[in-house]
Amino acid sequence: MKITVFTPAYNRGYILPELYRSLQAQTFADFEWLVIDDGSSDRTPELFKAWEQEQNPFSIRYFRVENGGKHRAINKGVNLARGELFFIVDSDDRLTPDALESVAKWEEGLPDKSCFCGVAGNRGNGSQHVIGTTFEGEYVDATSLERTRLGITGDKAEVFYTKILRNYRFDEIEGEKFLTESTVWDRMAYNGLKLRWFNHTIYICDYLEDGLTRNMKRIFSENPKGTALYIKQQIKHYNYDLRGRLSNYNLYYDFVGARTGLRKAARYLEIHPMTLLAATCLVRLRKLMLQRP
Repeated sequence: MKITVFTPAYNRGYILPELYRSLQAQTFADFEWLVIDDGSSDRTPELFKAWEQEQNPFSIRYFRVENGGKHRAINKGVNLARGELFFIVDSDDRLTPDALESVAKWEEGLPDKSCFCGVAGNRGNGSQHVIGTTFEGEYVDATSLERTRLGITGDKAEVFYTKILRNYRFDEIEGEKFLTESTVWDRMAYNGLKLRWFNHTIYICDYLEDGLTRNMKRIFSENPKGTALYIKQQIKHYNYDLRGRLSNYNLYYDFVGARTGLRKAARYLEIHPMTLLAATCLVRLRKLMLQRP
């Protein structure tokens, strides 16, 4: 099987039919729809019970687990996937009719697959509107850590080789239910694995009020250990100088400080509390100086 379309679902029964219909409309049929229901309390189980009885050119595999967060669902999904490629499509989003055909075409054209972890198209609010920014031309080969330099900003539609994802699992931190996907995508990039970014919108999304994107600051604050892991990894991967490190320390404290306090925040970052205090003071001082006439 070529592609596993993977959907982690949590109380999205009101909008999941839109994704289902977009999968039924695909021009490419060599895929499965693998769904991990992360403890939904709405009508999600009933929807899949009905859909599994319908005649589709693709299989639907539905699993219900105890609520543990999207990153744990991805770990489980990667283990269960039968597709060569693993495409995470969130429960409130949908695909363009040619999305999976485009993914297969671009992946098959890779010159040396050992250098790549997958391919990536654009996301949009419509087939002609790209979220974030993109580059000129049809495609570019680059790691996720090179995105900003190349003008590839905003959410994109990454599709990874399943066998590679099995070697890059998300950390599962006891008591926390969120870890940003960038922690894994950037680890692959740091080890030199590239994506072929192609300039075609294949993924349509609307950032809902109950979604992760619109609630990111709150979610970061509720998961301070995972957020600290992400910040420390960013500092390492981008090789930040002193100013960059202090700026990231301050950003972390802005996220979690009200919940953890200075000492606990510093412990999660594995730095001295005075270093964190200095970071917050220096950033505030710089802002004040910039505001002076």
